[in-house]
Amino acid sequence: MIQKLKQIKAGVRQRWIHNANDQRLAKLANEIKKQSTLNNQQPVVFMGVSTRLQGMSLNAGFALITRWSLQLQGVPVIQFVCDAGMDQCMLGSILKQPLDRPPCTICIRQSKRMYKHSEVAWFRNQSSLEIKKQISDFSIQQLSDYKFDDIPFGELVLPAIRWVLRCYHLPDNEETKTLFRNYILAAESIASQFLRLLEKEKPQKVVVFNGMSFPEATVRWLAQKNNIPVVTHEVGLQPFSAYFTYDQATAYPIKIAKNFSLNQNQNNILDQYLEQRFQGNFTMAGVRFWPTMRTLSDSFIKLSSSFKQIVPIFTNVIFDTSQSHANVIFEHMFDWLDQVLTIIQKNPDTLFVIRAHPDEARPGKASRESVAEWAKLNRVDALENVVFVDATEYFSSYDLIQKSKFVMIYNSTIGLEATLLGVPVLCAGKSRFTQIETVYFPKTRNEYIRTFEEFLVAPDVELPELFIENTRKFMYTQLYRVSLPFEQFLEEDRVWKGYVQLKDFNWQDLLPENSEPLRIISEGILKDIAFELER
Repeated sequence: MIQKLKQIKAGVRQRWIHNANDQRLAKLANEIKKQSTLNNQQPVVFMGVSTRLQGMSLNAGFALITRWSLQLQGVPVIQFVCDAGMDQCMLGSILKQPLDRPPCTICIRQSKRMYKHSEVAWFRNQSSLEIKKQISDFSIQQLSDYKFDDIPFGELVLPAIRWVLRCYHLPDNEETKTLFRNYILAAESIASQFLRLLEKEKPQKVVVFNGMSFPEATVRWLAQKNNIPVVTHEVGLQPFSAYFTYDQATAYPIKIAKNFSLNQNQNNILDQYLEQRFQGNFTMAGVRFWPTMRTLSDSFIKLSSSFKQIVPIFTNVIFDTSQSHANVIFEHMFDWLDQVLTIIQKNPDTLFVIRAHPDEARPGKASRESVAEWAKLNRVDALENVVFVDATEYFSSYDLIQKSKFVMIYNSTIGLEATLLGVPVLCAGKSRFTQIETVYFPKTRNEYIRTFEEFLVAPDVELPELFIENTRKFMYTQLYRVSLPFEQFLEEDRVWKGYVQLKDFNWQDLLPENSEPLRIISEGILKDIAFELER
């Protein structure tokens, strides 16, 4: 009874907060429409159907504010919106069971509120009977490879399936194949309707959420095929910040100018951030990863003293969207771990600490194919020179790094912190920071194995000063130059983590002359200028 009352109270509170935000949104949208005089130019099309069902997520908020700013500058803007256009959608698939029907009524109602007084192009469910018949008996591999009219629908949908099912290796069962088929049918339906929109409106640019979720990935592929530039956006590395790029936002392809160097003030700002980071005080997308940071235990210190050296191994979440970009040396992260394990077994004098990523056990996003399961399957606990640290254990990875000879990562950003702590890093997957020399990143599998084995037997592993210098430049750039702040306009909605509401601001605040981030974004979209603050 008490629990039921708490749920009722929470539901009332959620509706009150979201309704209040919707009212602010409607009032501001009406004012923006009155103040907007559209120029005679091609429109910009926005799409973000994978950002939210109800409420307003960070990415939905970024797109809304950006769209309003462009509209006030006289740019025609069209929102490409879902009108029950998919039998299954990604966000609907993760609510309970993957094949459950999505809550279309709630989502459409929220869309009508968010895009009030805006030009909207709705897409509906127009599944192809021809394709449905073609793929009805396909295997997982056939679905992954499926193309229609030269559009690689299987390839476009595959990352979404992995994300929804929280695994890399898809289970070969009817549920998975049904979901895969339905996503392909939805993608083709979106494609055909978006092509008609392109033919009718001939947009100058397309702006989509992340470019990896299958509806947005499909739209991005088609726009680029038709020589229309596409901007993607994701959450930045600072609270309430966004990252915009003409590449894939999930890869965070941050460019560092060769002549860029940090001045004293920039170095001081970065050092203040790192002090907090090394204590575990950081969030991303509204989620705090380390509620409590623990130092290394006395028992671990005692155990490690009986080994020649310590080598930590930091893993990733296998279904994370970054993994599609990371797999250039190894087929996937578990392929890397399998290879690493063979070398671990040959080096009993080294203590290896395998660290599962904290996001692997995040409530509501727990991995179905985890490093913990891999460790159990391979009987890692039977190896005397291995300590496995589960995703739910809060201890200081930074203390561990400082006691290590070198650090191993797949493509985790903790490699950056290790470099700054003065410990060399051996990286196995392409990452946002491997574009410049920040870590050791071999080009081939054989080169990686050789480097790993050489590091184990070498008296010391050199850490080039260039790695540290490049790492500081990269971290400052990703934190303070390409993470574009929206805190003037957005704040936590106090209902769901990662969801926001509008702050109290006037329509004039959205003009590029009154907001440096919106000036940068507007010029990036309209003039192809880099989405980067000069600071």
